[in-house]
Amino acid sequence: MTTDYPESLKGHFLMAMPGLLDPNFHQTVICLSEHTRDGAVGIVVNRVHPSLKAEAIFSELEMPCRHAIGQAPVYLGGPVHASEVFILHGRPFDAGVSLEITPWLAMSTSREVLARIALGKGPEAFVISLGCAGWGPGQLEAEIRQNAWLTSDIDENIMFDVPVEARWEGAMRQLGIDPALLIGAAGHA
Repeated sequence: MTTDYPESLKGHFLMAMPGLLDPNFHQTVICLSEHTRDGAVGIVVNRVHPSLKAEAIFSELEMPCRHAIGQAPVYLGGPVHASEVFILHGRPFDAGVSLEITPWLAMSTSREVLARIALGKGPEAFVISLGCAGWGPGQLEAEIRQNAWLTSDIDENIMFDVPVEARWEGAMRQLGIDPALLIGAAGHA
């Protein structure tokens, strides 16, 4: 993907509008990791696997892990590449293996980054997900014009500190929107 795209929403949240009924994205908050003319990629940061913990991924990859880190949730990052591991993480970033999203956030699929996290020697702030969300050229822009998504700057507190079940509402409130007042579809004059 090329990076010279002035309309890029890289480093933004996408918040699903109530009218977006696709079960993969209903009331989701997505961290956009990349957005170019060629399309967009992001990770859902408010949908946790109901039974899978990080220790299962570490075990499958034969990585030793600290017990507390093994208890971290695994997120359902999106329907694309659903069996692949994606990591959103804070500093330190690894040159060449981490895609910097903002000065404080990167994305990686690196086994090395995951192994350091497992041992407690990597970034302290992280989201481990299976899968991602993806859009082809112009697809995300069209969905935004159709009122499927709201956008805002990524907020570190919402990403890592707000409880998962409160992230959608928190991201909406960051924009000054009371989610209880939203209707399913926007009107057009």
